Amino acid sequence: MKIAICGSMAFSKEMIDAKNQLEKMGHICFIPEGVYDYAENRVKKVGGAEGARRKIANDLIRKHYNLINNSDAILVLNHEKKGIQNYIGGNSFLEIGYAYILGKKIFLMNDIPEIELIKQEIEAIQPIIINGNLHEIN
Repeated sequence: MKIAICGSMAFSKEMIDAKNQLEKMGHICFIPEGVYDYAENRVKKVGGAEGARRKIANDLIRKHYNLINNSDAILVLNHEKKGIQNYIGGNSFLEIGYAYILGKKIFLMNDIPEIELIKQEIEAIQPIIINGNLHEIN
């Protein structure tokens, strides 16, 4: 299966680990541009307006959507971030919706977060929650 891995760049090391494990299982995996730079601290982690400028300048949202287009499924890494269990941020939420519209399988590494603004919508999409077990992806 071809899988686009999604999630906060704060989880860049976890993205690389998931990619490596899934590829050992025979899957083909795509990760966001810049993941290795983030994982190796070659890029300053920024948010807000500066983060948006970086995304615009490098067309990062569209590039990742193209990876989703060429995948059979997405895997969203939703670990704890900013004190929020199973964090899903804005980009990942958009990617979940996009994958849903395209009819892709949607896997969440952990349960749906208790984020009021998005919980109901994610529940309605009915992602497959793998509870940290990559072997559940099929």
